[in-house]
Amino acid sequence: MTQTHDYDSIPGTYVYDAARGRIGYALNMFCMSLNKAENRARFKQNEAAYLDQYPLTAEQRRTVLQRDWLGMLKVGGNIYYTIKIAFCDGLTFQDVAGMMSGVSKETYAQMMLAGGRSPDGNRFKDAAKAAE
Repeated sequence: MTQTHDYDSIPGTYVYDAARGRIGYALNMFCMSLNKAENRARFKQNEAAYLDQYPLTAEQRRTVLQRDWLGMLKVGGNIYYTIKIAFCDGLTFQDVAGMMSGVSKETYAQMMLAGGRSPDGNRFKDAAKAAE
């Protein structure tokens, strides 16, 4: 991803754009395979062996096996695809969102009901950009 975008300076933001989509193609195709019950069963039986079918990078493979939800987004995963892994584990979107936010799912739910995370300190990674 050589081209920079305004959204690159927003902390904790991994926009799924065309470049990230190209990087994460194999990861997302693996996730889409989990739409089929027989594939979910095979994945849960031997996750590492199942992943061997896909040309994942070492980092993509690590993020799946360690359930590094935020890491999956960083290496090209699309949240709507990667959440299929969570569903295999019996987790909800709210569970994963809480983990990605560093809080319990109950705390995450309350934060969302109260209007979400404060934008203060979350607009730009560098102070110069924040001053604009």
